[in-house]
Amino acid sequence: MVKLGYTILYVSDVTKAIEFYEAAFGFQRKFVTPENDYGELLTGETTLSFASVALAHSNLTNGFQESKSGNPAFGFEIGLVTEHVQETLDKAVQCGAQLVEPAKQKPWGQTVAYLRDLDGFLIEVCTPMG
Repeated sequence: MVKLGYTILYVSDVTKAIEFYEAAFGFQRKFVTPENDYGELLTGETTLSFASVALAHSNLTNGFQESKSGNPAFGFEIGLVTEHVQETLDKAVQCGAQLVEPAKQKPWGQTVAYLRDLDGFLIEVCTPMG
């Protein structure tokens, strides 16, 4: 059986990214390497991880497209589920996130909003489905 263990975001500053997600969303730090080039957060069943751009370059010898807040968002998002969408948005923006789309109620009853983090990664903040 295969299961999703973690998502890794390649960021310019691992410690800064970890601190942002701790402050903005209340996640708990699992660890950061002594070299500050990799770290993980406890977020529930799936770990959210961060690797430095330098470490990513050493792992991916053919390169990759770096996420930057000034560039268009990738066709990829992190989905965060909460009963308190607006409060979560407000806190994240206070911590440096950029609001992309305000909270909207979808026809199926879910409330959904979009942010970008410090490195430009897209974050969906939404109520649970169902």
